[in-house]
Amino acid sequence: MAGKDEVGMENEVRFMQAAVAEARRAAAAGEVPIGAVLVHEGEIIARGNNRTIRDCDPTAHAEMVVLREAARHFGNYRLAGSTIYVTLEPCLMCAGAMVQARIARVVFGADDPKGGAARTSFAVFGNASLNHEVEFTAGLLAEEAAGVLREFFAARR
Repeated sequence: MAGKDEVGMENEVRFMQAAVAEARRAAAAGEVPIGAVLVHEGEIIARGNNRTIRDCDPTAHAEMVVLREAARHFGNYRLAGSTIYVTLEPCLMCAGAMVQARIARVVFGADDPKGGAARTSFAVFGNASLNHEVEFTAGLLAEEAAGVLREFFAARR
């Protein structure tokens, strides 16, 4: 029988795989392939991918899509106790929204050296001067997540 940590890691991978599947859906729709899922108490509550082009909305990043869907699901803009799994390190806008929503944790795949707000360009989540700190884990399925982005942009060159 698998230990608790092994089962936990299996779930982590499963949730990130769901985010990668969302990224592939975005790519199929011609969007930059970033996907996200929001998990609460071990259950996927919201799924989303980038929709900026389809929705003609600069704020329709995958993370914002799942935050909105989860807030509607719970009838509350506070999403305490929830974890977001996203294929790319969140940007400043998304990181700020996660702080405002009181997200407990973010797990992301690939780093975003040009605009990541968890650790590469900015460090929003652990900023003690903000009203909420978000725990984060980086690098889960990073190569797979980055590969989806590479394939997408290579096909456009």
